[in-house]
Amino acid sequence: MLRKCYNWVLRQAEKRHAEWILFAVAVAEASFFPLPPDVLLLPMAVARRDRAWRLAAVCTMGSIVGGLIGYAIGVFAMATIGQWIIDTYHLQAAFDSFREGFNEWGVLIILGKGLTPIPFKLVTIASGIARLNLAQFILAAAATRAFRFFLISGLVRKYGEPIKTFVEKYLTWVALGILVAIVLGFWLVLR
Repeated sequence: MLRKCYNWVLRQAEKRHAEWILFAVAVAEASFFPLPPDVLLLPMAVARRDRAWRLAAVCTMGSIVGGLIGYAIGVFAMATIGQWIIDTYHLQAAFDSFREGFNEWGVLIILGKGLTPIPFKLVTIASGIARLNLAQFILAAAATRAFRFFLISGLVRKYGEPIKTFVEKYLTWVALGILVAIVLGFWLVLR
């Protein structure tokens, strides 16, 4: 089944709408969806090495748009149900402490977490909850996501065939590694 999915993605990379699918997955991942866009970016860049930089740019823009949606979720969910929970359980002091800490370290948190398999949506929503400066949020998200996606695309452009051969030969292990990284990311966040 995994092989069929991989081959489907490679076929989609040749179609007109491939970049829109990648963009949509990047938007969704940064705001509510658990699957990172890397799982599409890598095989798409392998299939179309001549478009690797463009695909990284599409992925980056989608992630920034999704980050803004996640930020809005944090702002508006906090303004509604979140404030009710804080008031009900008398958590205002703890929340103020969280917000202070996030405002002090938020840019560094975004820069660090944006490169890891920790779900980016957690960072974007927390940024909205803490009402991190929007310009700082956008710049940090753009920097960290661009670095990540352009690194992947750069490696594919430079080592395309060996990477393609490796992924195709060890597809199950590569997919398992990505899954372990995602689970580890969730575990680190929830710890």
